[in-house]
Amino acid sequence: MRCGRVLTEVVDRLVQGSLPIDVLTVAGLAVLVLAALHDFAVRTVPNSFAAILLVVGVALRLLNPGSLHWGALAAGVLFGLTFVFWRLGWMGGGDVKLLTAAAMFVPPPHVFLLVSGTALAGGVLALAYAALSRFVKRPRGSRPRNALLRVFRCEQWRLSRRGPLPYAAAIAAGGVIATLHA
Repeated sequence: MRCGRVLTEVVDRLVQGSLPIDVLTVAGLAVLVLAALHDFAVRTVPNSFAAILLVVGVALRLLNPGSLHWGALAAGVLFGLTFVFWRLGWMGGGDVKLLTAAAMFVPPPHVFLLVSGTALAGGVLALAYAALSRFVKRPRGSRPRNALLRVFRCEQWRLSRRGPLPYAAAIAAGGVIATLHA
């Protein structure tokens, strides 16, 4: 009996149009998390992550009539601001593209939550890296064979040299906050 009820709920959601929205939302959140993990590992954000997130965002905006132009406006304004930050050397280009795509992905009324959540998470990230950089020493010895240990060793090296922050993690946190706020 329970299986029939679950099937009925799935069909109802499909008919009401919320199942595609849920699937796209989960896909967008997964892209944000993958971008954050990639940025932690190699300190780059591939263009493909921003492109996929942008396509998912446009699809979500098309499923919510009237929100496409507001999403495009929010993404355009945010791109303009972050482009200036990139030119000043305050942000990486991949972060600019990812944040712009995230502005299209989150519901337009939640773009402020995206920006403020990203700023808050970025501040916490910066404080953590600043504190850790005082205590973490440069790694010594042979290269570990385990991939996770290699990533950890690279983080040690970056911390000891005060390297760039993995800001995609902050963008992902802001995106999750803005998306799940509803």
